[in-house]
Amino acid sequence: MSDENELNSSLVGQARKLQSILQSALDGIITIDDHGTITTVNPAAARLFGYEEAEFLGRNVHFLMPEPYHSEHDGYLHNYRTTGRRRIIGIGREVTGLRRDGSTFPMHLAVSKFEMDGRIFFTGIIHDLSARKATEMELRQAQKMEAMGQLTGGIAHDFNNLLTVIIGNLEMLEGKLTTPLQRELATEALDAADLGARLTTRLLAFARRSHLEPESINLNSFVLGLTDMLHRTLGETVYLSNALTPNLWPVRVDSSQVESAIVNLTVNARDAMPDGGRVVIETSNAVIDETMDGQFDGLQPGDYVRLTVSDSGEGMSDAVRERAFEPFFTTKEQGRGTGLGLSMIYGFAKQSGGLATIESGPEKGTVVSIFLPRHLVEPVGLATDDPDEPALPGAGQTILAVEDDERVRKLTVTRLTQLGYNVIAAGSGAEAIDLLAAGSTADLLFSDVVMPGGMSGFDLRSKVQALYPNMPVLLTSGYAEEMARSDHDRENQPKILRKPYRMADLADAIDAALKS
Repeated sequence: MSDENELNSSLVGQARKLQSILQSALDGIITIDDHGTITTVNPAAARLFGYEEAEFLGRNVHFLMPEPYHSEHDGYLHNYRTTGRRRIIGIGREVTGLRRDGSTFPMHLAVSKFEMDGRIFFTGIIHDLSARKATEMELRQAQKMEAMGQLTGGIAHDFNNLLTVIIGNLEMLEGKLTTPLQRELATEALDAADLGARLTTRLLAFARRSHLEPESINLNSFVLGLTDMLHRTLGETVYLSNALTPNLWPVRVDSSQVESAIVNLTVNARDAMPDGGRVVIETSNAVIDETMDGQFDGLQPGDYVRLTVSDSGEGMSDAVRERAFEPFFTTKEQGRGTGLGLSMIYGFAKQSGGLATIESGPEKGTVVSIFLPRHLVEPVGLATDDPDEPALPGAGQTILAVEDDERVRKLTVTRLTQLGYNVIAAGSGAEAIDLLAAGSTADLLFSDVVMPGGMSGFDLRSKVQALYPNMPVLLTSGYAEEMARSDHDRENQPKILRKPYRMADLADAIDAALKS
């Protein structure tokens, strides 16, 4: 009798131990008999599939499987009973689970077999793979965006070199024209080339390869400057209007990021209105005081400029609105969005000392607002090229011009000569070093940033300044990512002349570099 009591006590202990394991396990555990009927289930499995534990018991396990697993599962069990052929027992594989709400999720299923009271049972251990799959998807998206950015940067570099040649030659040709019609044609060609340059700048901004250069600007100017392009982008079914506040305060931000934010928000608004609607871009001055910071996620009290893009579209549910600023989160179908647009806008606003907010509801449209700190210095006006304004003349100084693109190098020599400088030309950084080592002297090094041969403009600048500490350096580039090589470079490098540039821009930059 004592032995029997000890055996019963041991069995009770084993049962309690097993029950404790089932209750505390993080993965789902389900046991079925040889006909697929569920006999036990743990809390983790109940949470995973969205049912109460009692709702599992006595039901065939295939109700937790989408097609084709649902229809095929009983056949697997029948084949095992009649032939002994195993499908996944002892192996485990990735399958798909079906939740109560009809949604599916990826899971790893490991199955083992045991016998009890002469019957065969199967235990399945279920591990949810949703988080891992989401991470893998984000990584693939990030890799895709990185590859896209590299491609975009390379194309922009070559395109900016072509535009530099086009603009430079048109400017020189313009001075030799004699009739009003000829000058008008040349001016239109220059305007078109300038538009190409602005489009390239926007392309680099969208690919996140823009060198950030904060400046004091007026947002009204940017909204007005983008209006024509936005009308073409949004299409005929979307009505675009502006509500711009006069005497708007200036802000100090990177202009390319402002343009990128406005375009991103208006395109998102268009996509939220498949049947057409209205988009309004609004600017206003805003004062945030101590009583309001709780409404704006801890935004510091002070003066701000508010840029708002609102639409009459489908709007967002509460769940979507709460996640809208998350990286890689998107409600668009595969291939139509990366989920980076709003997160980039939020990051831009926060890095600028401000905030981005969203107000939206189903069928109530969406309002996205960007708050940017007021800049107390008067804004610098947008650059406007005046072809009639004379370029600053040189005084016979010698400039060592380094450019790997033969057409750009030839144009640069011609421009600098017309400005009154003596020019020594080199096709690479190594050639420039050799010229200086051979006894050539120069008052200024003017070099492209991206060059073949393993020596960039940054590397050449470092070597020249080590050998000739008093020689000023001016760099130019059409590939913005190289401008932000390191924190040290960002702190110490002089202003870089962006390609393509006008003759007046070149004259100003050379003159400033020589005086420095």
